[in-house]
Amino acid sequence: MSRTAPARATLLYSLYCGASALIAPFAWRKVAGKLRDYGLPEDRVRERLGHASLPRPAGRLIWFHAASVGESLSVLTLIARMGEQAPDAEFLITSGTPTSAELIAKRMPPRCRHQFPPLDTAAAVDRFLAHWRPDLGVFVESELWPQMLVRARKTGCPLVLLNARLSDKSVAGWTKRPDTARFILDQFDLLVTQNRKTAANLKAMGAAPDRIRPGSNLKAVSAPLPVDQDTLAKVRGSIGERPVWVASSTHDGEEETVLEAHKALLKQHPGLCLLLAPRHPERGGKVEALVKQAGLSCARRSKGVLPGTQTQVYLADTLGEVGTWYALCPLVFLGGSLRDIGGHNPFEPMQAGAAVITGTGHYNFAETYAELTALGAAAEVRTAAELADQVAQWLEKPEVFQSARDAAAQFISRQSDQLDTTVDALLALLPHEGGCDG
Repeated sequence: MSRTAPARATLLYSLYCGASALIAPFAWRKVAGKLRDYGLPEDRVRERLGHASLPRPAGRLIWFHAASVGESLSVLTLIARMGEQAPDAEFLITSGTPTSAELIAKRMPPRCRHQFPPLDTAAAVDRFLAHWRPDLGVFVESELWPQMLVRARKTGCPLVLLNARLSDKSVAGWTKRPDTARFILDQFDLLVTQNRKTAANLKAMGAAPDRIRPGSNLKAVSAPLPVDQDTLAKVRGSIGERPVWVASSTHDGEEETVLEAHKALLKQHPGLCLLLAPRHPERGGKVEALVKQAGLSCARRSKGVLPGTQTQVYLADTLGEVGTWYALCPLVFLGGSLRDIGGHNPFEPMQAGAAVITGTGHYNFAETYAELTALGAAAEVRTAAELADQVAQWLEKPEVFQSARDAAAQFISRQSDQLDTTVDALLALLPHEGGCDG
């Protein structure tokens, strides 16, 4: 594939390469320790040094690199769609956490395999590239490892930054080093952004405008969260005909507001049940204490208890069950937003058919929420009183609530259409015959 020569390497990049070589033994000890503590076999631990634990498949290989769980899972739908369009293509996913590896293994599309990425040192990266010889490299969101990018590009492998998202802090840091920012971004043949703000930031950082394209947020088209039908039936049966609302992914300092809103709602809806799912289940004991302090009755999921007919709060302090709770109730408040936390993925509840209430501290999804609130698919609140009022409106006016759910479903459908455009753009960069020089 023909391309203009990239910008020259900078002194800062050279210093980074030297520093990475010096700290490599310490970085290796740390990451290896974490993987061993998780119980992984040694051949998998050594993947971080670039030693593959699987053979390279024959044919064209598309490599996806993601940071952790959310980014890794977000590409699975895209990989499945690409696999349908290019039936001869094989896929490799690299991600750094054992949790992401475990979840990917359970949901992996056909012709796909997972490895841990090499440390960003010359020796580890070169070893990785020599074995896998990717024909296309796709880096997800903001996972930019300089040597991995530069050394992959030198093999002739086209590179893509996909679902690009950069924090304001990250942008500010890069713009202070414009030559290095331009050098790193110039390794990419294509930069597909989540939103217009990221596109503008990439241009300001020195990315070539003709390589920047808008795209959908991959998390909007990920496969829906799993639902445990047995658990769903049991909880639904124990709650009965009582109305329910869900407060999901709440953080320290947010449950008090949610519980205050629930107490206000109970005055008009005495049978109402709140299903409260903290972002970090290990906080279950503290959250249970807050519920009791608020004078509300509580049943705790982690203790194997089902909600009774008088249970006012069902504390769902477990991992991996959020999809079941969204299937139980489509009226969802999504936490991480009443405080300056950045918000959480609104696409997961919407994929389950829900409409979403959020606080205003959702800066990680600011552009998405602006569109969702304009469409009526989401509602913003600031206080316990506003939260109670919004929940009450959707409980008492089913036609208004259904309209919000319909708007959310239409938004998700449009994102799926954009996914096909992204697939086409990526496959256009894939060489017709496998085997980038490695």
